[in-house]
Amino acid sequence: MTENSEAAEAERDETQPQRLDRNTVELLNELRIAGTGIQVMFAFLLILPFNQGWKRVDEFERTVYFVTLLVVALAAFLLLAPPIHHRVLFRHGEKPFLVRMGNSLAIAGMACLGVGFVGILILVSDFVVGGAAPAIVGVLAAAVIVGLWFVLPLVRRNEE
Repeated sequence: MTENSEAAEAERDETQPQRLDRNTVELLNELRIAGTGIQVMFAFLLILPFNQGWKRVDEFERTVYFVTLLVVALAAFLLLAPPIHHRVLFRHGEKPFLVRMGNSLAIAGMACLGVGFVGILILVSDFVVGGAAPAIVGVLAAAVIVGLWFVLPLVRRNEE
């Protein structure tokens, strides 16, 4: 934690257990929001091979599909782990572990979710437009996700 963030945390009128409780609630709420994205993406990926147009996909599209499906599944595993840890360790005095591990798992899960978004956009771009579109869309989507989700907050964190 930086000096400014430590000062901001110190300004709160809460004990360490209260802070851990608040951090746990914030983390679980954030994971609920990510869960909706996972559900939509996974549903899209699960029904895709059963559509009529699926017969027209080439080897590249099948590979992108399968890798994307696996990455989105991994994102779901990572993002579901913190609430499950919370349930398993409930009332065992493990809040510091839950917050620390939950934070790491959430970041890793969001990174996988970002890769999943890029994969879906590449797949759809290749199927609908073809040519250079999948490469362009993939690079742009990856840049936007990395920039908004990771670079922007890391730059802000380093400014403190």
